[in-house]
Amino acid sequence: MIITAYQTQKILPGEKLFEILDSSLPELKEKDIVVVTSKIVSICQERVVKNDGTVDKEALILKEADFYIEDPSLSRYHVTLTIKDGVLIANSGIDESNANGLFVLWPREPFKEAQKIWQHIKTKHKLKHVGVLITDSRLIPLRWGTLGIGLAWCGFEPLRDYIGKPDIFGRKLRVTKQNVLDGLAAASVLVMGEGNEQTPLAVISDVTHV
Repeated sequence: MIITAYQTQKILPGEKLFEILDSSLPELKEKDIVVVTSKIVSICQERVVKNDGTVDKEALILKEADFYIEDPSLSRYHVTLTIKDGVLIANSGIDESNANGLFVLWPREPFKEAQKIWQHIKTKHKLKHVGVLITDSRLIPLRWGTLGIGLAWCGFEPLRDYIGKPDIFGRKLRVTKQNVLDGLAAASVLVMGEGNEQTPLAVISDVTHV
């Protein structure tokens, strides 16, 4: 598996995502997977709120959350535990890094967005088999550091099913399914970085097991 990150310009609200993809990505080949950070999807959708000191971030977090836990003991970490779009995530996924004075929210209808990107890439690059993965970073309880996670995907199976297959001693596996989606996301986010790398796109190639 080969993961290559690609640099873009500094992306501002209202810019066209397809134009960014077309100008930043190389010529793609069959079975490549295009990785797009959720932040640039959100910025292009203008899913942002100006952080000018008048916005109550905590109120914004609770507004965006599907469910949340209000726990004063977490305040020292400045984290509110939330579930957003079926994902356990800190602060409803709202981010201030690389945002130029904005609160960046999660994308609107990320699966529809992934499907649109998938169709655009298939058409532009004349491909039959290609994948799209929209990623973000999250914290995992009791573990230090951020880890990439898949928010939405299109064009490939997110799980590899081992149920009913034998292990090395012939014992049939009963519940094992490999999380292909988050494995690809974690590896891609590691390559794309979390700071000022300015590489919110990546291409995964030679993924024969997907």
